[in-house]
Amino acid sequence: MASRRKFLTRGLGSLLGLAGGGLVLRGLAQDNPENQARGMITAATQETIDSGLAYLERQQHEDGSWGTNQYTGNVAVTALCGLAFMAGGHQPGRGRYGRCVSRALQFVLAHEDRNTPGFLNNPRASLHGPMYGHGFATLFLAEAHGMVNEPQMRDQLRGTLDRAVKLLIKTQNTEGGWRYQPRPNDADISVTICQIMALRAARNAGFAVPKKVADNCIKYVKECQDLHGTGGFYYQRRVGQAGFARTAAGVVALYSAGLYEGEEVKKGLDFLMRFKPGDNRGGGLFGEHQIHYYYGHYYAAQAMWIAGPRYWREWYPAVRNELLSMRQGGQGEAWWFDGRFCRHYCTSMALIILQIPNNYLPILQR
Repeated sequence: MASRRKFLTRGLGSLLGLAGGGLVLRGLAQDNPENQARGMITAATQETIDSGLAYLERQQHEDGSWGTNQYTGNVAVTALCGLAFMAGGHQPGRGRYGRCVSRALQFVLAHEDRNTPGFLNNPRASLHGPMYGHGFATLFLAEAHGMVNEPQMRDQLRGTLDRAVKLLIKTQNTEGGWRYQPRPNDADISVTICQIMALRAARNAGFAVPKKVADNCIKYVKECQDLHGTGGFYYQRRVGQAGFARTAAGVVALYSAGLYEGEEVKKGLDFLMRFKPGDNRGGGLFGEHQIHYYYGHYYAAQAMWIAGPRYWREWYPAVRNELLSMRQGGQGEAWWFDGRFCRHYCTSMALIILQIPNNYLPILQR
């Protein structure tokens, strides 16, 4: 595992040299990831992770996808499950779960819309907001780029990813964001974070992304923040109520677009700290926090990891312990919420959160 981390760190460093002033994760040399992660994944945590990954392996469908009920075959859920394995160090075709990752890649690659080049979508499993699926699927392809040894799949992945990136650039709207459909119409912050994070991952992998795309995204995300009030982020520009999941998405969107410091970031992080697991300072906002629990914590954990030790050392143990207490199912190997959400979705997000200290996903390399 340690040798893999060094390999990925060196590889990503060379790619960042190509990225200019655009979508790159700032190197924080003073925040040594080894120190930041040491002791975070306890023996009980690793046992839970191992159980969860084994559960996902058993649950993978014959076609390589994941998803339950109406989400069966959803490209977002499939991508997140693939990322959950990669967060444990399993690469396409390599490692205990390498075959699971390869099969997931094959499924995503097979679901490029014939009528919209680059659009990654399974219409039979995308009842709402197919651009969510496209964003997560593009992120998955970008994270796997450079790890595929099989020549035919490697070439197909690169071509598909190139078209997926171009579609994202083309569909950014005039405000600087994205919404449910692959058209540059309106925008909201929850869809925007999926797309800008995918673009950042693709840029880190050497794909061209114009700097203006990141600049326009920063402008839009800033306009979604209640900067002079709570510091939280709205669903759209000055629309709705600032909430936990939206704020987590907003902070990581700023990071993904290249903004790491400033009043917007600090106030966003401070707002998120009101929702630290075990606390109850969110007040009436905790209803929204619970409904979007996994989505919100998926981004909140990333925000705290990138923010550094001051936030991370307080946040991760709290969310780790809460997640360990929330497992459900036969042997407590899965997560879900109130029966209304896909179990594979909830489980994959929980596993990604728990494995962030591994420092294996290129998107979070420090």
